[in-house]
Amino acid sequence: MPNIKIPVNHAVGLHARPAGEFVKIAAAFPCEIQVRNLSEDGKFVNAKSILSVLSLGVKQGYTIEIDAQGEGAEDALSTLKELVDNNFGE
Repeated sequence: MPNIKIPVNHAVGLHARPAGEFVKIAAAFPCEIQVRNLSEDGKFVNAKSILSVLSLGVKQGYTIEIDAQGEGAEDALSTLKELVDNNFGE
């Protein structure tokens, strides 16, 4: 299963608008995508669920790990990495 680890540098972490953007992008891909808060050794949750992503409690400076499996997995990971690296478009 392909995966990546990415630091979240957004001022509010992966909350509110950034989480919404993350989920919106994840939902656009047909593959299964999971994310976890690596900084707090959290469990993987469905990256296509806003409530699940918000429950991770990712703050600025935390690192997330994203796993993807299935059709389009590599594209999904690169697109999500670009979103986080570009500070969710802000």
